[in-house]
Amino acid sequence: MYVVTGAAGFIGSNLVKALNARGITDILAVDHLKEGDKFRNLVDCDIADYLDRDDFIIKAVNGELDNQLTAILHQGACSDTMEHDGQYMMENNYRYSLHLLDFCQQEEIPFIYASSAAVYGATTTFREDREFEGPLNVYGYSKFLFDQVVRRRMEELTAPVVGLRYFNVYGPREQHKGRMASVAFHLYNQYWANGKIKLFEGNDGYADGEQLRDFISVEDVVKVNLHFLDHPEVGGIFNCGTGRAQSFNDVAVAVANACREAEGKPALPLGELVAQGILEYIAFPDALKGKYQSFTEADTVLLREAGYEGEFLTVQEGVQRYVQARLHADGRTR
Repeated sequence: MYVVTGAAGFIGSNLVKALNARGITDILAVDHLKEGDKFRNLVDCDIADYLDRDDFIIKAVNGELDNQLTAILHQGACSDTMEHDGQYMMENNYRYSLHLLDFCQQEEIPFIYASSAAVYGATTTFREDREFEGPLNVYGYSKFLFDQVVRRRMEELTAPVVGLRYFNVYGPREQHKGRMASVAFHLYNQYWANGKIKLFEGNDGYADGEQLRDFISVEDVVKVNLHFLDHPEVGGIFNCGTGRAQSFNDVAVAVANACREAEGKPALPLGELVAQGILEYIAFPDALKGKYQSFTEADTVLLREAGYEGEFLTVQEGVQRYVQARLHADGRTR
């Protein structure tokens, strides 16, 4: 049986769906459904069983799941970068991951877990090296600390462990994430609510909307996870990004024009979207100053050396596909 933690969440539910596409339905879905609406992410998925996160940890620690599991894809975590409760963050992200790491080593089964580009903080070099790591918030620190444990144990592992440092992921099944959903998600909602979209003004020396992020489609994130599931001989900590930084303006243009296409309107370049008031820039929030990554771009050397050969979707390709899927779901397509 395969385990997907955070199974009702964004990346977790996409992984469950991808396993189903391979004909795998013997899946134990683990999550914490205090936010009950997340169940919708699993409605079109096939699973064998569901366990609450806390029950799953107890069963794993008590030996009730011994010799029953094939691999754990660990996506369960608090991903709110603005969460200030450090005790909650460390228990939910760091300690939870430690329990599962120990279990997988004992059972000698693969453990693929979600890390984050937040471990890099304000650096401009995003390479899997301690020299470039300096998280800016407790979320990033919880991921960073667990990565350090994995590094220390790497030479004594009895089963493969892979940590994937996700960059800015967007795509279907993220509707439950609220303010932590992707830029593309929010801009789409803004467009249909008001006929216009908003981005932050310039910050850290960047012009309006020109902050750069490594935006990666959840489609590609799933493919990277499955690559390592298929290659248990490979372990380590790897960036999971496209290796190509693009601007928030690129995302805004892709969203706006995909929506305009659905309305039968022509595509417009950035300057014209601004001139017509379809794209507006708002003041950069004080609460984010000093805690914001204005530039991210994954170094993908180690990922490629690990054998991953897939091509990554650009913002223009991936966001258009995402918006088209949402348009269809919302009944806005002609």
